[in-house]
Amino acid sequence: MATDNVESQELQPTILSYVKDVPNLCSLSGLACTILAIYFNILGVYYAAMIGMIWAVAFDWADGLIARRMKGRTGNDQTFGGQLDVLIDIVSYGVTPAILLLSFGKFDPLFLPVAFIMLAASAIRLSYFSTYGLSGGSKYTGLALDNNNIILVFIFLFESIFSAGTFSVILYVSGLGLAALNVSQIKTPKLSGNPVNVYLLAIYTLGMTAVYGWKLL
Repeated sequence: MATDNVESQELQPTILSYVKDVPNLCSLSGLACTILAIYFNILGVYYAAMIGMIWAVAFDWADGLIARRMKGRTGNDQTFGGQLDVLIDIVSYGVTPAILLLSFGKFDPLFLPVAFIMLAASAIRLSYFSTYGLSGGSKYTGLALDNNNIILVFIFLFESIFSAGTFSVILYVSGLGLAALNVSQIKTPKLSGNPVNVYLLAIYTLGMTAVYGWKLL
């Protein structure tokens, strides 16, 4: 019995061996974009943060497309990649939007409850998905979290039209609305599962990068 345990441990791959898996590298690239988005949100350089937030989604969708097209991936590879995705999603689509709200609200304590609600809804949404998966094998229950970034990046295009106070209220309400949709019982399609949607997101990402890049100049 002891010999079997030793052999099992020797056959078990190392933690870092999963880093060389291309889909996981793509996921980690998205995490790098998320870290930049958080950094720029804290600094108040919101246009740069928007670029990071939308690229995080682009890498997230790309890793799934790559994983489905790769051959020879084991069940452990798929399980590890799925767990990595979930952990990165909570940071990209829960923590980052909450920090955006807090930062734009000048870290006023009034924004803390909504930041918590957004983050809690994200955690609950991901836990539910990890437990039950797709509804009917093709649709999410509740608004998928990646939509949070896609929508917020679009909403922020209109930031310059409003005063800072008014737009902070818009973000406040938007955050509550997204959180409610994340944990609702609505059924939404798995957009990232369709290659056409991935390419459309790529166009959207490049377009938003160009717009916000121009705003930064």
